[in-house]
Amino acid sequence: MSTLDVGFLALVGVTFLAAGTVKGVIGMGMPTVSLALLVATVGLQPAMALLLVPTIVTNLWQALVGGQLRAIVRRLWPFLLASVVAVWPGVAVLAGVDVRWLTRLLGLLIIGYALVNLGMARFVLPVRHERRAGVISGLVNGLLTGMTGSSVFPGVAYLQALGLPRDQLIQAMGILFTLCILALGLAMGGQDLLTGELMLTSSLAVIPALLGMQLGQRLRRRLSESGFRRFFFLGLLVMGSYIVLRSLLG
Repeated sequence: MSTLDVGFLALVGVTFLAAGTVKGVIGMGMPTVSLALLVATVGLQPAMALLLVPTIVTNLWQALVGGQLRAIVRRLWPFLLASVVAVWPGVAVLAGVDVRWLTRLLGLLIIGYALVNLGMARFVLPVRHERRAGVISGLVNGLLTGMTGSSVFPGVAYLQALGLPRDQLIQAMGILFTLCILALGLAMGGQDLLTGELMLTSSLAVIPALLGMQLGQRLRRRLSESGFRRFFFLGLLVMGSYIVLRSLLG
């Protein structure tokens, strides 16, 4: 199926509308939702390419707005640098191995991410270990981003373990996702894993993603955020399990 086929464009539009709505309600989750839905329908590499432009656009404002950009970068630059640099070897793995293994890995990452959040597990990282743990977490996070397109583990867990205030945490996640997905796009382009049609479709997907965010922000005032979060992570648990089973069954 061509990426400019009407049916395919409709699938991408609905996916990013749903993913943007989730982000509008809880402030996160768009790359994970779009990956989970697209991998189950079009495969891993196309899904990673399609999430590039909407993820960068919707996270850039989150990265820049909040007034803490300089303080966050000054504190977290070793973690952020390691996350970006490690994307390139991750994409080299993506280009060189059977994609079914990486699809299973993505499914397991989504399952783990859902279970951790459903259990509300929280870790506190002592300040003396912050930089060393940041470099290790960043390297693993960047490697997994390059291999699967997912930038949430262990990067988000590391940021949460720092005990950042909510607004600073949200801005730090926006910075992390923006930098990692920019690096992912450059690295995939260097491995000839992007096509003009995929990038055009990814650019068009910005529209439903932004519309979904507006819808989600309106729904936030009417919904229980804690209840929606639980429903969201239960849904991710189901999708992650489906991705793993589908890849195992061929």
